[in-house]
Amino acid sequence: MTVAIRVIPCLDVDAGRVVKGINFEGLRDAGDPVELARRYNLAGADELTFLDVTASSSDRETTFEVVRHTAEEVFIPLTVGGGVRAAEDVDRLLRNGADKASINTAAVARPEVINEITERFGSQVLVLSLDARRTDDPNIASGYEVTTHGGRKGTGMCAVAWAKDAAERGVGEILLNSIDADGTKDGFDLEMIRAVRAAVKVPLIASGGAGKPEDFPPAIEAGADAVLAASIFHFGPTDMIAKVKDKIREAGYPVR
Repeated sequence: MTVAIRVIPCLDVDAGRVVKGINFEGLRDAGDPVELARRYNLAGADELTFLDVTASSSDRETTFEVVRHTAEEVFIPLTVGGGVRAAEDVDRLLRNGADKASINTAAVARPEVINEITERFGSQVLVLSLDARRTDDPNIASGYEVTTHGGRKGTGMCAVAWAKDAAERGVGEILLNSIDADGTKDGFDLEMIRAVRAAVKVPLIASGGAGKPEDFPPAIEAGADAVLAASIFHFGPTDMIAKVKDKIREAGYPVR
């Protein structure tokens, strides 16, 4: 592996504030997105992901004003998701300072939107946000079900099959988030990362479950090209990004 591993803080935003919960529930306030973005930019984050976590479930647009103010504070790539339904939404995000757009619910409802966005803007602009949870459903071969609306709705779709389909349609990378591990601080779902890695060649961002710096190298070993987290950065010491990068470097992986 020669490409540097990216360490990405995630800002889950609801009503203009950063929030964090466990398994996508019990959200608590974690601060102002603009202030946190500024802090993470200075602390050495490689990218920043901004997810409006109630835009799809509330059937509204992403808060563009907050996105614009956040973009003004960072000099690293900014991915924005939540409420992205069409190429026009991506165009508006890019005009407000985003570098990439993340799509989830709308792509599940109408997969062709992936083709429409990537044909207009290029694959490098689109990230598939894939929120998956373990299931005993015999019709889901991988044992991981795709969920939408911020983890609130099951789809009956196999997460691995959906990742493969989305990659073939042109998404530039996949943000793979474990609903079961989210906010637990018990470590990433390594089995899920391996399963999706075996099915796709596009860059894979692992998300959900990081509780300490030692949790990150195993996710990379399982196949992640980037690692994303929220709680450990929001509520941990201010040098947590540096500590995470140190652990990744000690494990033999290149970091910036």
